[in-house]
Amino acid sequence: MAMLMMKRKHLFANYGSSVFYDEMFDQHGKVRSPYGTMMKILARMGIDELSKRHAVMQSEMVTQGITFTLYSDNSEDSSLERTIPFDLIPRMMTAEEWSLLERGLKQRVEALNRFIHDIYHQQNILKDGIVPRDMIEGNPYYVPAMTGLNIPNDTYIPLSGIDIIRSETGAFYVLEDNLRSPSGLSYVYKNRALMMNLFPEMFFEHRVRDIGEGLNALLHSLRKLAPNGKPDPLVVLLTPGEYNSAYYDHTFLAQEMGIELVEGRDLTVIDKKVYMKSLQGLRQVDVIYRRIDDEYLDPHAFREDSMLGVPGLIEAYCAGNVALANAPGTGVADDKAVYAFVPDMIRYYLQEEPILNNVPTYILSRPHECEYVLSKLSEMVVKERSLSGGYGMLIGPSASEEELESFAEKIRQDPQRFIAQPTMKLSCSPSLSDSEVCARHIDLRAFVFKGEDIHVVAGGLTRVALQEGSLVVNSSQGGGTKDTWILI
Repeated sequence: MAMLMMKRKHLFANYGSSVFYDEMFDQHGKVRSPYGTMMKILARMGIDELSKRHAVMQSEMVTQGITFTLYSDNSEDSSLERTIPFDLIPRMMTAEEWSLLERGLKQRVEALNRFIHDIYHQQNILKDGIVPRDMIEGNPYYVPAMTGLNIPNDTYIPLSGIDIIRSETGAFYVLEDNLRSPSGLSYVYKNRALMMNLFPEMFFEHRVRDIGEGLNALLHSLRKLAPNGKPDPLVVLLTPGEYNSAYYDHTFLAQEMGIELVEGRDLTVIDKKVYMKSLQGLRQVDVIYRRIDDEYLDPHAFREDSMLGVPGLIEAYCAGNVALANAPGTGVADDKAVYAFVPDMIRYYLQEEPILNNVPTYILSRPHECEYVLSKLSEMVVKERSLSGGYGMLIGPSASEEELESFAEKIRQDPQRFIAQPTMKLSCSPSLSDSEVCARHIDLRAFVFKGEDIHVVAGGLTRVALQEGSLVVNSSQGGGTKDTWILI
């Protein structure tokens, strides 16, 4: 016991999450029950063994090409491809915690899908004044061509990435909905494979829910979108190409699901039908899992200068000859101002109370809310409504006076571009940093697949803010990931 305590003290010598909820330790410093066995294994390994395995893991990631591209403002170094930082101390959740999240996520995605269908058809939620009409029809992600268009099974969002945080009280909140082309799913599976290969004694000492059925559920959802219920559809994944930051994500998913990975130049439209060029000739494409934003999908329908999309694709889509996942125009529902109305959508469409709460959100186009936020700017997180990936954000508590004043001026000039939220004290989890274990802030991106039913991948992707004190977990901003274990 003395040796165990000595090693524990060494491993966690500088550890402390203070006012934040800690996933591994309670407020008295006692190890939470899900982490009891893991704590013993970590103490037995010691920091030297952990560091050694971390080095092996990094080498494995380089060999396998598990990368993510960071973009820089520096013209001499406009991009940097690197392995996505992987933290080897997994995050753990009880079956009860996950059951709550799973039910809440299914409820939320069902309501969001009904909302998207509604705004492109009857617009009842707008007529009844639940959601402001100008917030939708003036939205840059609103696609008028989708109006009145019927799509297979009314499924607009076969794949969603819902970001979850845990506050200082231990309660879960939805931070964002990602409905256009959410990234990161491949890292869920690579993280698990790395843990099983490099830490078998840790993994097999726990009963962890399997994640293997997730990709089968996604593929099944995609296949069900095929026009006219075609029994053996050709499904392809449309990527912008190898220079895209998430290209590894695209290649992994295509390979694991056994579907073709294509770029825009590999497809052509003839008589309002989409064909893939192959050595065997042209093959008609039935379903496109697209990882290209709306504006680049088709130069005839959106940006004329797009070299990534397929000319005539939207015409073929509107003719009902090909399915797109996710559907064009879904971005209107993950707008950061529309997010504030999701609890109302749940009540409106499902006649249920939300299982998961939103983070309180101020809509800055409302003068009284804007005035309040400006008076409390140093306490707020301000986000541009249409941006994602951690871009266009102000984190008030860590901003300088100059940054606060500059952002305040942006808000005054165009308040409707922004929303604001009180700074949430994201929970912390033990992470290996510079050969010691430190507390780092985390969130969770949960992946939800909607087909005939709704499937949530067990655990999802825990994202880690690697810099001490940072609240920004996005991979595009240098964040990392860790495996998420749901205990049975």
